[in-house]
Amino acid sequence: MDTPEKHCKIWAVGGGKGGTGKSFITSSTGTCLALKGSKTILLDADLGGANLHSFFGLNKPRYSLADFFEKKIPLQDIMVQSGVANLGLITGSIGSLDSESINFAQKQKLFRHIRALDADHILIDLGAGTHINTLDTFLLADRMIVVTVPEITALENMYQFIKSVYFRKMKFIFKTYDLNTTIQDTWKNRASHNIRSLKDLITHLRESSEYIRDIFDREISGFVVHIVLNQVRTTRDILVGENLKSACMNFLGLKVVYAGYCRQDEAVHENINNKEPFLIFNRISPVVKEIKTLTDNIITGTHLSVRKDLVNGSLSQIL
Repeated sequence: MDTPEKHCKIWAVGGGKGGTGKSFITSSTGTCLALKGSKTILLDADLGGANLHSFFGLNKPRYSLADFFEKKIPLQDIMVQSGVANLGLITGSIGSLDSESINFAQKQKLFRHIRALDADHILIDLGAGTHINTLDTFLLADRMIVVTVPEITALENMYQFIKSVYFRKMKFIFKTYDLNTTIQDTWKNRASHNIRSLKDLITHLRESSEYIRDIFDREISGFVVHIVLNQVRTTRDILVGENLKSACMNFLGLKVVYAGYCRQDEAVHENINNKEPFLIFNRISPVVKEIKTLTDNIITGTHLSVRKDLVNGSLSQIL
């Protein structure tokens, strides 16, 4: 018998580098979705440094993902109310676990339980780095979101994160079709094939056979990453998002959506330090509108209209 289609959408927020504002974006977009009336659950998957509960003024919850893994308590029973209507929270383990300590069976069990949660949207806040468990959790999502700041080290880490995710996705697909040695051998001998980038690798594989080209068309066509730029200060910072989108398309052959940005605003830091949900306690900051815009763009897959922003004047003038 046909089963009803589940309409729950899973979002994953990553980026490779710590301190870029992933938890702020997760908590704010989650709050935005909840305020729209969507039943939303936030899951803090930063197992070694979980802090998503602090964005809602909550003390360390009684249960965490450590209890899911170690005491086999169901995710639904670990969830607590965030204080925002329609918004639940599952906190990560604080201090006792990290992503590397989760084995394959535990990871697959977690993924099954995430998919089974009763919600319209589930937002997963990932820790920093490119560990396999982090990449696999990112790939679980329907909406894959990368958060970065306009600083060279953060941008380099973000680019490496996206490249690692994409390569991991390709390995999954080729393993499914029993072609995992093909991609490994091709990459190992990339110099002889004049392969200098991931995009060159994909082009070479696509041209190697019609069968592989069909696999790419079928399995990779819907692979989209959404970029969110945080803590922007100038018009040039806003344009960084457009440049990132172009770089990913040119060097990785990857479809990227520049969903939006959040400017640097002291009001954000005040709310975070006071452990107050930003969208609830601050209605006048321009960042509120920017959060709503990037949330809508992620939902619809719409690119930010950068030109429209620029014709309204520089960011310094807007501030």
